[in-house]
Parts: sequence; structure tokens; C-alpha cells
Amino acid sequence: MKRTAQGVALLLFIALTACQSTPAKKYISIPSLIQEQVAHVDTSLYAIIKYVYRGTDTLPSDTIYIPREEFKKVAAEFLAILDLSIPSNARRFNEENRYDPLLERVILTYTPIKPNEEDWQKQEVMVKPDPATGDKVTTIIASKVQNNRNGLVQVEMLWLFDRSFQVTQTTQAPGKEPVITTFKVIWNDHSS
Repeated sequence: MKRTAQGVALLLFIALTACQSTPAKKYISIPSLIQEQVAHVDTSLYAIIKYVYRGTDTLPSDTIYIPREEFKKVAAEFLAILDLSIPSNARRFNEENRYDPLLERVILTYTPIKPNEEDWQKQEVMVKPDPATGDKVTTIIASKVQNNRNGLVQVEMLWLFDRSFQVTQTTQAPGKEPVITTFKVIWNDHSS
């Protein structure tokens, strides 16, 4: 009788624990998507060009040709985006998804539950749905903010799949004017 009561208590405990546990969030790994792009460019014959813009200039102040071997280093900020496919990271973020009929894209937006405790303030993935050939990720947008006694650093990032990426960094030391630097790297984009 005592063993039966213990068995029932154990089963009740397991059932209650199972009901209370929340399923793990399953989010997209942006660094993995970028790693695939980097691997593709690394084995391609694309000419890789980097344009650097200072302030709000519309003309680049520098134009640099990047060797394929250095592409991964230039894309390092994208590879360092917080990986939300890791459960300990995912539980700190919310996902919102919507379809934008004008863009014809599904937009997955990840924002922190506690924005004041996170550097990454937004990660966004745009997917072009296509039942015939399969859904295709087209765009990644990410933003990061670090604010401390040394000042503010804000980074806005845009990756257009199979074409280009852009990083805009705004740095502002206390009591100083903000300094804005943008660089754009193009490897398969003929629109610029």
C-alpha cells in the first residue's frame, strides 16, 4: 500500500512538472544563414567591393576591392549576431510574424523581452514564400545598441541575400557630436 501511494505521488509529480514546463522556443539561426552566404561567396568568382561612407555623404569616401579570403572577416559583425536558435538565448526574446502584401514577404521579428538588458534590440528575417520552389530568405535586418559611461554605439545591419550587405555605426562619446560611418559590401548586386 505504501509503495502504491509513493508510485501515485511520483506519477502526479511527473504529470504536474510536465504541465508546467513550457516548450522550448524554436527560432531561426541568423548566424547559420550568414555562414552559408559566406561559404558561397568564398567559393565564388564574384568581384567583392567595399564602399565606405562618412557622415551623411552620399558618395563613398573609399572604395576597396576585397579578396575572397577576407570576406568572412568583413562579414564578422553579421556572424556575431546573437544566435536565437540556442534555447538560453531564445527564451529572452519574443517572435512576431506577419505577412506584408506590399513586399510579398513573411517578416519574422525578434525583440528582447527586457530591452534594457540586451545589446541586440531587433533581429528581422524576411522570407519570400514560394510553394513551388520553397521559401527563400531574402533579407536580414539587425540592430544593436551599447550604452555605457564611454558613450553610445549603435549598429544597424542589413544583409540582402546573394547580393550585398551594409553596416551603419553611430558612435557618440559623452558631450560630443555623433560620428556616423557606413560601409556597404557588394558581390552580386548590379543595382549600385
